[in-house]
Amino acid sequence: MNSELIEIRRLIHSNPELKYEEFDTSLLVQNKLKTYGLDFESKIAGTGVVSLVDSGKPGPTVLLRADMDALPIQEENQVSYRSKNSGKMHACGHDGHTAILLGLAKEIAKDRSILPKGRILLCFQPAEEGGNGADNMIKAGILEKYAVDACYGLHLWNHIDIGQVGVVSGTMMASVDSFEIIVHGKSGHGALPQHTIDPILVASHIVTSLQSIVSRNIDPLEPAVITVGTFHSGEAFNGIPEIAKLTGTVRAYSKEVYELLPNRFESIVENTAKAFGANVQITYDRIDKPTINHAPNAELVSKVAKSLWGESCLTEKNTRTMGGEDFSAFLMKKPGCYFFLGSRNEKKGYTHPHHSSYFDFDEDALELGVAFWQALIPEALLFG
Repeated sequence: MNSELIEIRRLIHSNPELKYEEFDTSLLVQNKLKTYGLDFESKIAGTGVVSLVDSGKPGPTVLLRADMDALPIQEENQVSYRSKNSGKMHACGHDGHTAILLGLAKEIAKDRSILPKGRILLCFQPAEEGGNGADNMIKAGILEKYAVDACYGLHLWNHIDIGQVGVVSGTMMASVDSFEIIVHGKSGHGALPQHTIDPILVASHIVTSLQSIVSRNIDPLEPAVITVGTFHSGEAFNGIPEIAKLTGTVRAYSKEVYELLPNRFESIVENTAKAFGANVQITYDRIDKPTINHAPNAELVSKVAKSLWGESCLTEKNTRTMGGEDFSAFLMKKPGCYFFLGSRNEKKGYTHPHHSSYFDFDEDALELGVAFWQALIPEALLFG
């Protein structure tokens, strides 16, 4: 089993495709499902694929998700399966997720008795990396069409050791918003500032003022982040430019803070600019919602992990993060759980973080992933 999983993973890894461009990856998934004798629906949200496996007995439908897209990163690893596509890389483990779910597909196609009742919906999703892939599959109607009752998402995680499972009840990952602020001032000579409206000064005050949202408008026990990632303005050392441009990200953990942030953000930006006589344009995009696990489903994942590998396999260390995940869209619609499967192995040198140009993971985690899904399925279907 593991050699086939590795072969699939490395084939995907060496041919990475960015969000909504996963045409070859989607075709590989379809061809494998055909080989296993499973029916499927393709071209969902562009390149998404789902395959319904039915026990033939009444019961719930449980969705299991794997994401397929790569990142716009140049791979630096010198391995036989390194990326063949310049500037594109599987630097987050999605190649592994797809291989794991295909491995599961093969196993349940051979023996559907693993399903005590109900149905499993294998979901191969595009565009997790900032592309709203989960939202778009939901908009395509898969939850209603297949009467999904619960959903689970597995993510390989290089921040915990192989053999460990990271799972928490409640919020596990933050929301992800992005913003662009363009401050329109009045240009002029740097030696005659009285004739100008300096957008650099205005933008600097905006940067500082935005930090007051986290420090003064949000409960100190509630995680939140506002980061200005870029600040661009001007070209001449002795000139005051016409505009300044800021971009960045906003993160929240709770639904309440998630709802508060955009209005407070816009109020501070607009009024700070107004105080200096400048105008401002704001583009504020909501990318991912907070990833909030449902307590009973998180407990079920913990129970399955303990049954496989013992109490010591469970960890909450390095499990909660301000990173984002679009599986959150499924969890906003249906009960379920998103969890991490350890893929770090310091002895083998698999220690680089996700989104690193040197990212890679211990491929022994692939077989562990299939084993976990196999153990979870009967529990999840009986659980409802």
